[in-house]
Amino acid sequence: MIERYTHPAMGALWTEEAKYQAWLQVEIAVCEAQAELGYIPAEAVAEIRAKAQFSPQRIQEIETEVRHDVIAFLTNVNEHVGPPGRFIHLGLTSSDVLDTALALQLVHSLQLLQSQIETLSQTLRYQAQQHRHTLMAGRTHGIHAEPITFGFKLAGWLAEVLRHRDRLMVLAKRIAVGKISGAVGTYAHLDPRVEAIACQRLGLVPDCASTQVISRDRHAEFTQVLALVGASIERFAVEIRNLQRTDVLEVEEYFAQGQKGSSAMPHKRNPIRSERLTGMARMLRGYASTMIENVALWHERDISHSAAERVMLPDACILLHFMLAEINDLVQHLLIHPENMTRNLFCYGGVVFSQQVLLALVEKGLSREESYAIVQSAAMAAWNRADGDFRAQISQHPTVQSLIPAEELAQCFDAQRHLKNLDAIYQRLGI
Repeated sequence: MIERYTHPAMGALWTEEAKYQAWLQVEIAVCEAQAELGYIPAEAVAEIRAKAQFSPQRIQEIETEVRHDVIAFLTNVNEHVGPPGRFIHLGLTSSDVLDTALALQLVHSLQLLQSQIETLSQTLRYQAQQHRHTLMAGRTHGIHAEPITFGFKLAGWLAEVLRHRDRLMVLAKRIAVGKISGAVGTYAHLDPRVEAIACQRLGLVPDCASTQVISRDRHAEFTQVLALVGASIERFAVEIRNLQRTDVLEVEEYFAQGQKGSSAMPHKRNPIRSERLTGMARMLRGYASTMIENVALWHERDISHSAAERVMLPDACILLHFMLAEINDLVQHLLIHPENMTRNLFCYGGVVFSQQVLLALVEKGLSREESYAIVQSAAMAAWNRADGDFRAQISQHPTVQSLIPAEELAQCFDAQRHLKNLDAIYQRLGI
């Protein structure tokens, strides 16, 4: 039985408990910065650190009355801290806490996504090496083109995943930004050094020019990159779905003992996991679109972005984390049928070798136009016929017989000739 996705870490980053813990982390870091600069007593900060705690249930009770989540949070924390609580949140506005804490959650989420990307790259690297020489038909427009290998196809997937690994690394720097600059971002009631010290303690850098919020282009970019990773996963999933079609059946999702494909048709083995991934990728693109809409806030801030982000950012991170785990497991346990790949490759007498025959005729001095007409005529005579045999058709053409010796013509149908430069691609990828 395939081990299914059960990783709780990503979901744990986005619970109410985790959110409030991030808020408290920010508030304490600011208090520590204030104390370091002599603005509040160091002993008060020590007491705040020792006593500060919260109850999500109690916060909800308070919020029901005050209709403000940060005020409810601060009220609950101060119920535990007592008099030193008056130093918490000095000079801050709610978004200082919300946006800086959100950055912490996004940074930690990216770390988990980067780990999953690395795992997927290793799986693809292994499978690409295992099937380096597993011949199959390359396809363009869904139609047979020329021979490739299944490993070459996977090498392309690996290259794409490695680009995403680089994108996530850049994104990790772009999103690791805090803001402790007060209402409308002017530091009217805060020393900018407080922001610098607090952000350093949190592993963030200060936003260079915030308003009352960190500008949402950062969050839009974050979601767009996640959607782009999802689009690649969808590309891989769609390819698996196409190659699993009954009349192709070159690869197949693992089908566990006892698994059922249809409530009505016992023979069914459906690519349900690939289909699921396709649908999830659409959700990520929808989130990316909405996050772009969130960039245009009124003046120094409004909260039109807030409700959408509270749904989308946790969901996007959790969703992509699941998708990466799922596609990794799917590729790792993919059922691969080389015999069907060979059968399909040589259908209709090897029409996929038509270009090699065309080039051989041109090399013998025939015009390209005349060569193309001869080869296409033989290919069309073989196309879509149960007894279609391109090789037999082209071998019997008088011009071909007069120009190309039989042994040279046979070499045109050697699939290995198409693989002679694959090593260069593998070397680029370090496989």
